[in-house]
Amino acid sequence: MPFKPVENPKCPKCQKSVYAAEERVAGGLKWHKGCFKCGLCNKFLDSTNCTEHEGELYCKNCHARKFGPKGYGFGGGAGCLSMDTGEHLGNTALNGKPGGAQNVRAIAKAPEGQGCPRCGGCVYAAEQMLARGRGWHKECFKCAECTKRLDSVNCCEGPDKDIYCKVCYGKRFGPKGYGYGQGGGALQSDPIHNGEMMTLHTTTVNTASIKAPPGKGCPRCGGVVFAAEQVLAKGREWHRKCFKCKDCNKTLDSIIACDGPDKDVYCKTCYGKKWGPHGYGFACGSGFLQTDGLTEEDIASMRPFYNPDTTSIKAPAGEGCPRCGGRVFAAEQQLAKGTMWHKICFNCAACHRPLDSMLACDGPDKEIYCRACYGKKYGPKGFGYGHTPTLVSTGGEPTINYSEPRPSHGPKAPEGKGCSRCGYEVYAAEQMISKKSIWHKRCFNCRICHKSLDSTNLCDGPDGEIYCRGCYAKSYGPKGCGFGLGAGVLTTV
Repeated sequence: MPFKPVENPKCPKCQKSVYAAEERVAGGLKWHKGCFKCGLCNKFLDSTNCTEHEGELYCKNCHARKFGPKGYGFGGGAGCLSMDTGEHLGNTALNGKPGGAQNVRAIAKAPEGQGCPRCGGCVYAAEQMLARGRGWHKECFKCAECTKRLDSVNCCEGPDKDIYCKVCYGKRFGPKGYGYGQGGGALQSDPIHNGEMMTLHTTTVNTASIKAPPGKGCPRCGGVVFAAEQVLAKGREWHRKCFKCKDCNKTLDSIIACDGPDKDVYCKTCYGKKWGPHGYGFACGSGFLQTDGLTEEDIASMRPFYNPDTTSIKAPAGEGCPRCGGRVFAAEQQLAKGTMWHKICFNCAACHRPLDSMLACDGPDKEIYCRACYGKKYGPKGFGYGHTPTLVSTGGEPTINYSEPRPSHGPKAPEGKGCSRCGYEVYAAEQMISKKSIWHKRCFNCRICHKSLDSTNLCDGPDGEIYCRGCYAKSYGPKGCGFGLGAGVLTTV
């Protein structure tokens, strides 16, 4: 079989094969690098200024001069009058028409339904205006009645598939009658349009007469509720005209409407009279006595029954309030140590003072206390720690440096989990943390001089104890000349 070379695409300008190393692409065609230039001014082109038209390349300026719109406003600058007909460029489509206005429809007709809706010609991207989802020529994009030039701000699309300015659209398709003329408040009594007499009708539909299925319409009249007149209350839809107080017929809105237990709506005043508390201080005015001739039994029978004592609703074991065992609901929930309490139960177990998240202290007996009662019951004891008048030293030495003896009773913590000095359990209210373990506040002092420590003067020793800086240097610091308590001091310790 004879060898058949691979066919390469031909350059539209020189009709020679174009290879990959020198190809330039424009308009779906491939060109030589040397042929990729404007057909009028021979300017070399690139992808930013190249325009292809019917197999020929142009720069943007030459393409606009040869194929762009002509006439007033389409010259080199805005408002410039251009008389360039393009005859010196070989453009003979105008046939010497005066004014240089190019008739696009005479150049190229578009397929049916794809061109400009007004003239039917092809619309190119440089002159495209969009309306009704179709592209229009810029010179065709004008009002169908007054031929006023339009843009995206003042263009109105008519039902006859044409475009109008706002004034002509209002005259042709807008409402007629008093108040709908060309100016606000104008009287327009001419209902004649296109030589035909237009009869104006005002139709009022009573939607309450359109009955809805049971349980789905307006609760007051039972009619179908449409979206334009819909008012919502208690998850039900009402007519706007039916959304009134049941007693005084006052028109309601979302601010003053009150949903009653009888599934009707009331204003705030009527709701208070009918369903609110009665007696001295609960009437329309403060301090006003209103009995309305009602007994306590009558008032109680009209109110919906509820049980305010939620502590009587017992919860499963371990899930309720730790104090009363009742079920805890979200509206009255208080949290402490991972358990939920009633708001009325969230008080000190000793003095019954109401607590909050700032005052509550969790005790080891799974109860809560105020800070004072917690300190009395679980805090450190001894000289200087009571709530009674204490003995003050007059020698100038603070008594806090002399801590009380270590505890000798109470629950011991598991090995490695309690206080490193006394071995007893450490609770959150008195916890101090060092690098290796936790300590009681009363045990958090230097092992040698018993000075109280904090995070600024704490030193962890290699023996698992804690020291102040001076004692740590004496015990574990470097020895010899220059390493004493002061610079340059000779120590022989």
